[in-house]
Amino acid sequence: MIPDRMKRVNEACKEALGEIVQRDMKDPRVSFVTVTKVEVSPDLRVAHVWMSVLGSQEEWDVAMGALEKARGFMRRELGRRVRLRYTPELFLHRDLGAETSQRVQEVLHELEEGG
Repeated sequence: MIPDRMKRVNEACKEALGEIVQRDMKDPRVSFVTVTKVEVSPDLRVAHVWMSVLGSQEEWDVAMGALEKARGFMRRELGRRVRLRYTPELFLHRDLGAETSQRVQEVLHELEEGG
């Protein structure tokens, strides 16, 4: 069970990083990136950030390259927006949840049409 304080920290970081990616990053390669989940370690030194990208694997690779280059900017902006003792180091991950859900919907639709 995650303590309420950590839930609030995770949510605040998710909202801030979402704004940073959508509004502050001027790179068109990250225009379809959405921050879906953030987990900050209890010592506040590490944050795992899950992101989804609308598009193909190639578009994900391009967006991830841009995000990796912008990690310092993202961390600095996060430190300005969310007041924590430490600004966590960001580790970026791909969230496959939306893609998996979309694929399941496609399969169900195919089954309905065929059966």
